[in-house]
Amino acid sequence: MAGGRRAAVLLLLALGSVVLALAAAVLLRAFVLRAPAGVPRLWARSAGTAALSAGERRELKEALRGAIKIPTVSRSPEDLNTTAMAEFGTYIQKVFPAVFSSKFIQHEIVGKYSHLFTVQGSAPALLPYMLLAHMDVVPAPPEGWDFPPFSAAEHEGFIYGRGTLDNKNSAIGILQALEFLLRRNYRPRRSFYVGIGHDEEVSGLKGGRKIAALLEARGVKLSFLLDEGSAVLDGIIAGVRKPVAMIAVTEKGSMTLNFTVEKEPGHSSFPPKETSIGILAAAMSRLEQSPLRNLFGHGPELMTMEHLAAEFSFPLNIVMSNLWLFSPIVSRVLAWKPSTNALIRTTTAVTMFNAGIKVNVIPSSARATVNFRIHSAETAAEVLEAVRNTIADDRVRIDVVEAFDPLPISPWDEQTFAVHIFQRTILDTFPDVDSVVPGTCIGNTDSRHFTNITKGIYRFNPLLLRQDDLPRIHGLNERISIENYEKQVEFLFQLIKNCDIETLPEPHSNSHEL
Repeated sequence: MAGGRRAAVLLLLALGSVVLALAAAVLLRAFVLRAPAGVPRLWARSAGTAALSAGERRELKEALRGAIKIPTVSRSPEDLNTTAMAEFGTYIQKVFPAVFSSKFIQHEIVGKYSHLFTVQGSAPALLPYMLLAHMDVVPAPPEGWDFPPFSAAEHEGFIYGRGTLDNKNSAIGILQALEFLLRRNYRPRRSFYVGIGHDEEVSGLKGGRKIAALLEARGVKLSFLLDEGSAVLDGIIAGVRKPVAMIAVTEKGSMTLNFTVEKEPGHSSFPPKETSIGILAAAMSRLEQSPLRNLFGHGPELMTMEHLAAEFSFPLNIVMSNLWLFSPIVSRVLAWKPSTNALIRTTTAVTMFNAGIKVNVIPSSARATVNFRIHSAETAAEVLEAVRNTIADDRVRIDVVEAFDPLPISPWDEQTFAVHIFQRTILDTFPDVDSVVPGTCIGNTDSRHFTNITKGIYRFNPLLLRQDDLPRIHGLNERISIENYEKQVEFLFQLIKNCDIETLPEPHSNSHEL
């Protein structure tokens, strides 16, 4: 009996020691070791960036407003407002005269309406980079808008209009920053390219893809490419109080499938046991009820959480600093909300369903379309196989409409020139930001066409976005604050200057790692 008690006591002591050791390890990682080392800061933080005059601030605002008023709408690859796109080309020549008259800037029109600018630096041995944007916008029916979507109305410090966030702000902002630099007689040392596509919203096949093919044919290799895709997120990441600059280092793949069921038509008075609609509806229900696997920890989302660990408030900072222990819990929590669920798995969206011609006719066919956004740890082929296994019904024909794999993950380490330049420019432009972290773009951009000319594709729109801004992108009342747009131009102005260094300095001795 005594021996049994002694064994129980020893067991409890052993378990207690294990628990204490585990707790010590968790607290040590949270408060001493912190997250895995990020990218060291190489420069002391500057007090400011571009000194824009009051006149220049008025000028940049009016230049953007003028561009917003041009309805460069893309509805499909075959349905573009090409009249407006041609007008946009004329407009930028008028408002950016220094850019178009510079002796070291070559301007070309690609695919009839897209624009490529080649800025020849004074040090041609330095590897060039590229800034990418697009002029086209999604349709914007006026119903529900506070101001007409192409009026560029100015109200309470905001400019309203389609394209203010996606993505004329970048297209005009890049040219505006370059215009201001040229007026200051600035000649870049490092060459760079500016690409402005005209059909990004419908896959960029005649704009971005042709620009990429042209550069590849010329043997161009880029140090990095910067496109839209993420932003400075303020109050969007739960548990993080300060704004966070998230730069997407990859974007999800995409696959669109058509599902068709065909059966003999008939009269509704003597229906078959299953109709084409019923068979297809059941198949779509199986897809929705059987989400693809949770892949948290297999893509950049893990890097994002690790880099942000110290920024989370208690007790999330402990959890995020110890994903080796809490990863299963975190992955389940992320799956609860659609916005975070999209980061951890390939998503399934039934977007179209068509069947039936008359109330008393059994239809001969039913058709549905489903869009999958593919996680970086999966391929389109793997997703297609999983879908076939889930449907498991030979009566449902599956046709691939379009498919492409996720983009490779761009470098994010202390050896990467672009990451240091982004970090420096962000921290100097946005004084409230302390963290610059890698992330995933859950949408798609036309930067995917440039993988043959650079391994460093980064997606970051230098804007402060809050929770209520997100539904405005492609939605109602898209708008940008004038202050926000001024920051964007300042960022781009400083980025071009910062890129002109030849070698990276040693880490700044008083900096923390990001």
